[in-house]
Amino acid sequence: MNDYGQRICAEMRIIMSDIKGRIHSVESFGSVDGPGVRYIVFLQGCHMRCKYCHNPETWKLEDGELQTPQEVFDKAYRYHNYWKDNGGITVSGGEALLQIEFVTELFKIAKKEGVHTTLDTSGNPFTFEEPFISKFNELMAVTDLFMLDIKHIDDEKHKKLTGWTNKNILDMAKYLSDNNKDMWIRHVLVPKVTDDKEDLQALLTAENAEEGDNVIIVLVDLDNFARVNSDFNRDEGDRVIIETGKHLKNYLGENGTLYRVGGDEFGFIFKGQMEKEDIFLLMEDMR
Repeated sequence: MNDYGQRICAEMRIIMSDIKGRIHSVESFGSVDGPGVRYIVFLQGCHMRCKYCHNPETWKLEDGELQTPQEVFDKAYRYHNYWKDNGGITVSGGEALLQIEFVTELFKIAKKEGVHTTLDTSGNPFTFEEPFISKFNELMAVTDLFMLDIKHIDDEKHKKLTGWTNKNILDMAKYLSDNNKDMWIRHVLVPKVTDDKEDLQALLTAENAEEGDNVIIVLVDLDNFARVNSDFNRDEGDRVIIETGKHLKNYLGENGTLYRVGGDEFGFIFKGQMEKEDIFLLMEDMR
């Protein structure tokens, strides 16, 4: 590299160093925060006050260790040999969108190196107002996958649970869908708090319904599944769940989507013109 190129690179590093993120912690070998093996960066700060939050120490905006995007990426990239073809970097929180400039710069660096990027967010800061929406569009361009954590589909219950509305969060989900961004919906099942079947059905419908769609939801559970865990072990129970999921997928057409609702229960979403009678026959064939 010539002197001019070296100077430009040095200036770019200086500019990049002006943006720093407040880092709460990292996890080098995550397996549930996106596809493959992930390096997870947990950012500091969150406005929501979820009653079941297990990391309240991430709430304070002023805490955390200050680091530049390049510093964080360099630490993460040490593990890139473990990522294989589908692993990469996930930024979580706290609430990562409160540090949107930092996340964007980190993901820009990652994409230049061909690294898969995932953003784990509750969507609380989302708004269509400026300057946020322009910053969000810039972030979208360098984010491969959004993991959107919907705390509750019912707005009033969401307010009681978190202290905030979910309307802008659902706006974000639709905006991502309208922009054809890959998105996983995450919903934490808390007994007697977020596991009401009517609310779960509403969540599944909201995820899948588009204007004019006919949506049918079918819930299926496994009889005597508890005996698998008690008579054998939980690893065997997990294997049964995985194999059952594969088996059920074989019966779905192009308008069907399979979800694990929780425990031994699966949900089917059928969209389009499929008639109820056809679905009943399909369910009987699955037995």
